[in-house]
Amino acid sequence: MKPTLTQTSLALALGAVLATAVVPSLAQAEDGKEKCYGVSMQGQNDCKAGPGTTCAGTSVRDYQGNAWKLVPAGTCEGMMSPNSPTGHGQLQAFNDQ
Repeated sequence: MKPTLTQTSLALALGAVLATAVVPSLAQAEDGKEKCYGVSMQGQNDCKAGPGTTCAGTSVRDYQGNAWKLVPAGTCEGMMSPNSPTGHGQLQAFNDQ
């Protein structure tokens, strides 16, 4: 039995609706969070740790200044980061060498 044009159209429309519903939920996963540089332990960053790295888990040392972790908004600059200029997490990458 061949699917009719109506069945195919319905399947495509349903797929589009489901795909659209997923996008906002992914965006909401980061609501209320901020990138905090210099607070992650070696190999525990959330993403991008500067040149020569790709993404999560690629930082090569503790408190790396160009590696970030997602933390609750407003908490970053109160977190300890011995390598940062202020001794606390930073909202921007910094040179820690």
